[in-house]
Amino acid sequence: MVKAIVGANWGDEGKGKITDMLGQESDIIVRFQGGSNAGHTIINKYGKFALHLLPSGVFYEHTTCIIGNGVALNIPYLFEEVKSLTDRGVPEPKLLVSDRAQIMMPYHILFDQYEEERLGGKSFGSTKSGIAPFYSDKYAKIGFQVSELFDEESLKEKVERVCEAKNVILEHMYHKPLINTEELYNTLIEYREMVKPYVCDVSAYLYEAIKEGKNILLEGQLGALKDPDFGIYPMVTSSSTLAAYGAIGAGIAPYEIKEIIAVAKAYSSAVGAGEFVSEIFGEEADELRKRGGDGGEFGATTGRPRRMGWFDAVATRYGCRMQGATQVALTVLDVLGYLKELPVCVGYEVDGVVTKDFPTTVKLAKAKPVYVNLPGWNQEIRGITKYEELPENCRKYIEFIEKEIGVPVTMVSNGPGRDEIIYR
Repeated sequence: MVKAIVGANWGDEGKGKITDMLGQESDIIVRFQGGSNAGHTIINKYGKFALHLLPSGVFYEHTTCIIGNGVALNIPYLFEEVKSLTDRGVPEPKLLVSDRAQIMMPYHILFDQYEEERLGGKSFGSTKSGIAPFYSDKYAKIGFQVSELFDEESLKEKVERVCEAKNVILEHMYHKPLINTEELYNTLIEYREMVKPYVCDVSAYLYEAIKEGKNILLEGQLGALKDPDFGIYPMVTSSSTLAAYGAIGAGIAPYEIKEIIAVAKAYSSAVGAGEFVSEIFGEEADELRKRGGDGGEFGATTGRPRRMGWFDAVATRYGCRMQGATQVALTVLDVLGYLKELPVCVGYEVDGVVTKDFPTTVKLAKAKPVYVNLPGWNQEIRGITKYEELPENCRKYIEFIEKEIGVPVTMVSNGPGRDEIIYR
């Protein structure tokens, strides 16, 4: 059976913990899109980890972890990440890499930095991990597939052809040093030797695994509102963050995905630029940021302070719809115990009209939040393991959110640890 775990919001919803938790009953975990530009924070018996490229099931010895064809594969980064785990006592993960995955080239990272520098105050708030240049090249058909590393003659010819075009841009647009084709070719040969033991026809592997009735988990990066088609374009990522893309990014049939767990925070947070209707500022935001997450709300990859806001039912309902969520995992609920009152954004006012639909970015820029205030529970809820033992106002908050988004909340996370979860 195939399940997908995806974000209902802007990313940073706590998917890593939920994937790590559900990894216990999974045979295979697949990362199906994105690259090392965002991270999943996981706390377990080995300690606290921020994973970037590796699937969040790497801490279990019974799981096979897969880098799917939809991923932006930074090869040296992947193996540095594996080493960072084994250095801390985690058993070496069983890892497979799709032969159709495309390679993050060293120049992608440079182009990302150069473009943000060129745009100055109008930049996209990129993590400068090379993601936009990588996906641009993939769809311009000048990217490098893992499989291409194994044909030296055609690889050499392609490196020369691609670098010719890249060097024109480096020289005349960015005024930066040119790429040395021989050095780049040698780097790719090094990459080949690193990745060689793990390369696999992942689509064929998963086809057989599905036939055998294996439990497969598809793990998405970021959230629905960062999707290039349905998110807050252009302040989005460059790969589809939707569960539907999980079928493509892993190489399986779409009808195989039977359950979609959308992860949503009990409040809102976002990293990077873009429209964020329920955003809060000043002391109110600082207090929530300081208490949030598992040690403050800061990006797992960048360390950037996250932008903070109240729960946005409009954005979350839309995110769940675009993900096709069959259930919702609500995270970091324990953080809100200090508040006497909890605002929930239930509508947007755009040009004097209140809507419950999530609009396109042009209208989103004009949207003002419409709030309903709910009473807080004003106490610590960590350590509670049964739903009925939660304070009444806490249960009312969850049930209000559930009604607003129209998808059952089946899991409530009340702490960062693997076992700090309440099933409903």
